[in-house]
Amino acid sequence: MSVTGQFISFEGPDGAGKTSVLTAITDRLQRAHNQRILITREPGGNQIAEAIRQVILDPRNTEMDDRTEALLYAASRRQNVKKTIQPAMAAGKVVICDRFVDSSVAYQGAGRQIGEQAVYDMNMFATNGLMPEKTLYFDVPSEVGLARIKAHRETVDRLDAETLAFHQRVRAAYLRLLARFPERIIKIDATQPLDQVIEETLTTLNRIIRD
Repeated sequence: MSVTGQFISFEGPDGAGKTSVLTAITDRLQRAHNQRILITREPGGNQIAEAIRQVILDPRNTEMDDRTEALLYAASRRQNVKKTIQPAMAAGKVVICDRFVDSSVAYQGAGRQIGEQAVYDMNMFATNGLMPEKTLYFDVPSEVGLARIKAHRETVDRLDAETLAFHQRVRAAYLRLLARFPERIIKIDATQPLDQVIEETLTTLNRIIRD
């Protein structure tokens, strides 16, 4: 077993199915890697971070300022890093986080148009420079993702309800991140049938995770 753990993130625009994939593969990953996998999410991951999540995503909070939103994400992320991710890595766990800094760059930096580099820099302060070793990016056209949300999601949060143009800016930012960090970010075609996405994800993770 590794002396220290690993940190992997899942990213993608709304409707890409990354959370569904992660749910589907968790048990198989745990069995394959001796129960060393810790799953967390953002915003969230522990009591304080989850409380911040409720504020951010509450559809009633329509008056939230864009920079307030970005700062709340960074605050939640800091708490998750300090209290969940780093302790697990120190214990030799493989931490898989459903969203991390890339999400803020895409959604707040590009979607809200407050500046991708500014949001990235703010989050580097929040995480003290911690970034995932690898990121699996689940890519899907914005129109497809929004159609999936409409068809399958019972509740819609503040970000789900944004315009098509907002979601197109988000996806474009993700593709820029993919070009900027090709050694870290691995693209997975999320337009494939779900079972194929699941198998590709498992194969990719099993290749990344050190035993």
